[in-house]
Amino acid sequence: MPSKISGYSTSEPLAPSKGSNTGGVVAGKSQSDSSAPATSQTGDHVTLTDSALALQKLSETIAQAPVVDAGKVASVKQAVNGGTYKIDSGRIADKILQFESGLK
Repeated sequence: MPSKISGYSTSEPLAPSKGSNTGGVVAGKSQSDSSAPATSQTGDHVTLTDSALALQKLSETIAQAPVVDAGKVASVKQAVNGGTYKIDSGRIADKILQFESGLK
């Protein structure tokens, strides 16, 4: 079912027809036209849900967190340089399996 759009008559082109030399000017009703309904301009208003506000706060907190834990990097670097860094192959295998099962 077609929708009726009021405020524009069929005698006023909304846009120039293809190939016309009108310079690309779009015609429309002027604000001084007495038949046009009066509208007040108001700013947009957005209301966020509690969930959206929580996500926004979480996102801001994460953005402020450092990307790298410098203390942990320094301790691992010291352990590697000192030859005391131990690799737990069983833990690594468990983590790989846990990661793989999460992909399915």
